[in-house]
Amino acid sequence: DVQLQASGGGLVQAGGSLRLSCAASGFTFDDYAISWFRQAPGKEREGVLCSTISDGSTWYADSMKGRFSISKGSTKNTVYLQMNSLKPEDTGVYYCAAGDQRSSPCTNVAGTAWALHNAYRYLPVWGQGTLVTVSS
Repeated sequence: DVQLQASGGGLVQAGGSLRLSCAASGFTFDDYAISWFRQAPGKEREGVLCSTISDGSTWYADSMKGRFSISKGSTKNTVYLQMNSLKPEDTGVYYCAAGDQRSSPCTNVAGTAWALHNAYRYLPVWGQGTLVTVSS
């Protein structure tokens, strides 16, 4: 059984930083691409980034470049999303999602403007989400 668990959300002031974790069970990120999405209140879910940890390639949604980054954890089944210079508009539920690298999920998702139907198709494993609240 493959699962993801996102954690690390919380309340942070504007301009601050937060690091989210995503832990996988049943697989490792050597074989699966990892992606982060977020959903603000009342808005559609949107892509943040997608990465193939095995070769270090990362695709960023245009509005996320420069402030968000991904890194490996100490084990093969943990990754982190580092978020810096946070803004109130970054508030939302953050989800990690994963898909088998053999289907080129990052290329297929980022290459189609992070279309959700492609996200669910190529990144079929989703965590439960963790809430990030940025106060002004």
